[in-house]
Amino acid sequence: MAEKESWKDFLTDDARETLEGLLAAARKHRGAYEQSDDKKVALLWSALIEMKKELEELKAHTCKLDEPFKAIVEVGESEKKKAIERLVTQIIKPVDQDSQEATQKLVDSLMDF
Repeated sequence: MAEKESWKDFLTDDARETLEGLLAAARKHRGAYEQSDDKKVALLWSALIEMKKELEELKAHTCKLDEPFKAIVEVGESEKKKAIERLVTQIIKPVDQDSQEATQKLVDSLMDF
């Protein structure tokens, strides 16, 4: 009699590997899910706990990157504005207060792009 194929056999190799890793991580809760009346469902909940922990760790790492990234963006924006001001001033060559104000308005509008 031929052995019935498991649904896992139809997964891609990377999906199967991911599932195996997740189940391995959930095994640390074996003492808990073995006590359950429905071990399969309890194992799934254990896997969800591990996924939630990984997500929280990822969020913590991402938060650590936020401030330096914001600082880099601010420096970049400042340098971008200086470059635009330099180029627009070279092209327009404002000579009086009105043309200087118009040049600054043009620079500010270009910064919105």
